[in-house]
Amino acid sequence: MKSVFFSRFFILLPWVLIVIIMIDIDSKRTIRAPAAGRSSRAQRAARTGAPGAGGTQNQSALPVIYAITPTYTRPVQKAELTRLSHAFRQVPRFHWIVVEDSTARTELVARFLARCGVPYTHLHVFTPRRFKRVGMPRATEQRNAALAWLRLHRSRRDAGVVFFADDDNTYSLELFGEMRSTRGVSVWPVGFVGGRAYERPLVTGGKVVGWYTGWRPDRPFATDMAGFAVNLQVILANPRAQFKRRGSQPGMQESDFLKQITKVTELEPKANNCTRVLVWHTRTEKPHLANEPKHRKDTVVIEV
Repeated sequence: MKSVFFSRFFILLPWVLIVIIMIDIDSKRTIRAPAAGRSSRAQRAARTGAPGAGGTQNQSALPVIYAITPTYTRPVQKAELTRLSHAFRQVPRFHWIVVEDSTARTELVARFLARCGVPYTHLHVFTPRRFKRVGMPRATEQRNAALAWLRLHRSRRDAGVVFFADDDNTYSLELFGEMRSTRGVSVWPVGFVGGRAYERPLVTGGKVVGWYTGWRPDRPFATDMAGFAVNLQVILANPRAQFKRRGSQPGMQESDFLKQITKVTELEPKANNCTRVLVWHTRTEKPHLANEPKHRKDTVVIEV
């Protein structure tokens, strides 16, 4: 009887051990998998600058990025703002200052901003019609209104970076990670400007020494509005620095503004010493609406 018992016991023992080992492996896999997933998400977020990098506690220590966007009423306005909002709401510690060229805040932009999911300030200032002629600098009043708001509502205690984010551009999320460490004024390349595939600062030994550009290389700062960022404290320390209306030529507003707050030798090259394009000047094609007045209007009012 004992021999039968022991024979069966030794036959079953290997199978019992196999089952125990499999259960142990499976339980360890279940415990480790969520942690690995969190680590992977954190690594991806750290690379892109998206939410989740380092947790809420670390994010609160980041300087706020203040993106200033002038805008005006036109058929593609909401489409342009929608594209921007999809990028901006993925950036931690971000504040969007939208300034309309209007005598009052429009309902379209107000509704859009309320739903966009991005912390924002909604301003408006009207550009006098005498300044809307062909060849005149654009969005001067709107950018200056945003600078005035920052000087009124922010102080020396606030850490931040100011960036001029026009609504006809496309932005890589990597750009915001690059600009966030700006101590004074930082610069980088911009795609599709000046009649070339890109324009960029020329960098030698970590310093800007010239400009690769297709238009007016003699400009002191031959960069596009989307090609630089300014530390908030530099803006506050230069209360008279603003974009010029009188005496400024088209395409010279960037130079006229930067001359008031920095020197070329003090610029901080970003984007791998200005060798990577992380922002593109992608104007949306003007829609052809020739058939709009030819046909009966819809009975339902739809916001486009």
